[in-house]
Amino acid sequence: MDLFEIDDTRRMSREEAAARLRALADALAKNNSVQFERAGRRITVRVPDQVDLKVEVELGEDGDNELEIELTW
Repeated sequence: MDLFEIDDTRRMSREEAAARLRALADALAKNNSVQFERAGRRITVRVPDQVDLKVEVELGEDGDNELEIELTW
């Protein structure tokens, strides 16, 4: 079991999703950490200078598509 995990799916507009991704990208570019808040708890994730970036695209026949962006280190 993971020490801590956030698995959060929310419906929002494309523009709102872009704004959230932009905020995350800005935090990664400016700091060596990003912060998440859930249930009144703030978690700081330290991110090293070098990471592995994975981009995965799945196009389904039924129109159910997925774009997944993953950072690991």
